[in-house]
Amino acid sequence: MPLLDIAGTNIHYSVKGKGTPIVFIHPPTLTSVNFEYQIEELSRSFQVITFDIRGHGRSQYSNEPISYQLIVRDIIQILDHLHIEKALICGYSTGGSIVLEFLLTSSNRALGGCVISGMSEVSDKLLKNRIRVATKLAGAGLVSVLAWSISKGNSNTQELFKKMFKDAKQGDSRNIEQYYAYSLIYNCTDRLKNINLPTLLIYGKKDSQFHHYAELLHEKSPVNQLEFIEKSDHRIPTKKASELNSLISQFVNIHEKK
Repeated sequence: MPLLDIAGTNIHYSVKGKGTPIVFIHPPTLTSVNFEYQIEELSRSFQVITFDIRGHGRSQYSNEPISYQLIVRDIIQILDHLHIEKALICGYSTGGSIVLEFLLTSSNRALGGCVISGMSEVSDKLLKNRIRVATKLAGAGLVSVLAWSISKGNSNTQELFKKMFKDAKQGDSRNIEQYYAYSLIYNCTDRLKNINLPTLLIYGKKDSQFHHYAELLHEKSPVNQLEFIEKSDHRIPTKKASELNSLISQFVNIHEKK
């Protein structure tokens, strides 16, 4: 798998397929393996780009603390390296917040955004507590515990679990802790009105905890399409891959014609 040296830090990335470029962003602890089904299916029609955030999976530890702004800059470096002017920026869960930051700060490099089970802020107590627990586990160096639990929850086959766990447990606890911690303080809700690109919002019908975040984004973002996937919880990329891939394909095809 290729590595890109960004200011002394090697970032692992992959590119598959041709056509409209689509970049996928994973949440803390997980890696680009989380998007295996998107790589497999969407690359038949589009150019699918995935990468491991610094200190995650096969990407090197970052001396610069993880922030959404840093991740946005890394994505732009990857696009520059691939000679891609603009791409659809997609993110799952916490990765969805980075999509919003990208659209707010680097809209000239985006075709639009896709937020999958994502949020513009972390405001409910249950989610805050879950992230705080994960932050503490990472801070204690218990990456393998996090990797096992999150990989198990997000995989739908034993084979995928093994792949996800193998990569996730390689992550550096310091950068993983920083990623979790940053998600607790990030809030772009008041800036959502400034997003001027089409944005696809996708949530699970059974993921009731995140319906508040879905409605918030739908209400505050000027140009968006909100979709709920039936019989789905939070873990859409792996649990409802075909439905997700279909929605993304339709979204790209519609906006390519405009």
